[in-house]
Amino acid sequence: MANKVQAFFNSFTGNKPNDKDLSNALFGMMGGKFSAYDNKKTTILEKGYGMNPDVFAIVNKSATKAVSIPYEIKKVKDKKSLKKLKSFEIELSPIQLLRKKIIESEAYENDTLEFPMEQPNPLQTWSDIFSLYKTYIDVVGDFYLYMITPEDGANKGVPKQCYALPADKIQIVLKKEVDLMSDETPIDYYLFTEGTGYIEFPEKDVIHIKTANPFYSLNGSHLYGLSRLQAALRNIQSSNASIDNNIKTMSNSGVFGFIHGKQGGTPLTPDQAQSLKQRLLQMDRDPGRLANIAGGSGEIAFTRISLTTDELKPFDFLNYDRSVICNALNFPIVLLGQDDKSGIGSSDRTIEAKKTLIVDNIVPDLKMLAESLQKHFFPRFKGYDNCVMDFDISELPEMQQDMTALVGWLEKAPITKNEFRAALKYLPLQIDGMDSIYLPMNLQAIDAEITNTNEIDNAFNE
Repeated sequence: MANKVQAFFNSFTGNKPNDKDLSNALFGMMGGKFSAYDNKKTTILEKGYGMNPDVFAIVNKSATKAVSIPYEIKKVKDKKSLKKLKSFEIELSPIQLLRKKIIESEAYENDTLEFPMEQPNPLQTWSDIFSLYKTYIDVVGDFYLYMITPEDGANKGVPKQCYALPADKIQIVLKKEVDLMSDETPIDYYLFTEGTGYIEFPEKDVIHIKTANPFYSLNGSHLYGLSRLQAALRNIQSSNASIDNNIKTMSNSGVFGFIHGKQGGTPLTPDQAQSLKQRLLQMDRDPGRLANIAGGSGEIAFTRISLTTDELKPFDFLNYDRSVICNALNFPIVLLGQDDKSGIGSSDRTIEAKKTLIVDNIVPDLKMLAESLQKHFFPRFKGYDNCVMDFDISELPEMQQDMTALVGWLEKAPITKNEFRAALKYLPLQIDGMDSIYLPMNLQAIDAEITNTNEIDNAFNE
């Protein structure tokens, strides 16, 4: 192939057959070479989130929305009721919503608690930490929360500060002669490396949250999360290359090729070709339009070797790559605003897309976070050993129930006034009659009606 390229190149420029540099350059320019991104987490983070505008927009939108969801720290009253509570779906009918509220009152204590640490460290807030959590989980599949704790004293083991470690640069170090199937953790410590420096973090001081990874190996590679972007890495590279090619095309003012002597005429010598190239560069630098007109002493022709943007259709490839990336990250493409039919705003299509993002993307990741904090973080603080972190998506505008329909159903349901208030997220009132069931005024028991009729008949008979 290289020989054919060299011969093709020589036919226009008269270069020597052994000039491999030029043929290799042309061969690479024509797409003869391809070097794929490796699947290292640092590469995925830098080439994906750091360079690709679609990946950045998707992950940033998801993280921003996740941080906006309100949460409460609740103390568990009944674990059986808590298990029932977890079986409820996200979007509920009025009767399911009421049933859920009743079970919540049985599962949790009435009072809620503050988050045990007001601020994780002097430089960040918990919103920053949660945003990094969602970003790292989406991009690299791992999140590491490092807790700085006293080694002795009254507050031994109680976190003083927390930091999100750079998930792409953390290595899991296994214990010597580890048994991956034992009931003990196989992890000895976590290792952060940067250049020639490194820092060790004890396993007991790190909370590792990860996505599911089916690629099991005896060296412990399955202990890392699987990046959601790994399968779409080629599409990220294709998207980046399309953007780079668009910049290159704009910089070159369109198509490129070879200027050469006309067929049948005297071919250009290498010196003539180089002189002509220098003249073209001078013309391109001169801002005066008339200065761009130049003369020549011989007949020349131009052979285009590239495709035009109309022929390449780069935006079709960009749209395809964008769609694949959205699917990999479980993100509705409508919310990127790239779809002419999206109607970003209050359209039904957009509202449903926002619900899908919350239900199928954000909530599962927040559940992983809540379960990990419940198991490894809250028990370290006094009074928080039986607490859970409850994210309430019903407060979001996208998830609001039709309140008119809900109130209409509740008014006809055989429920107490406090149950009515609970369904509307009002606190119960401890006054007489609020826990009694009321029936509509126009209804009465059949036997009561018969009794009244007999009383009337007896009155007339008397």
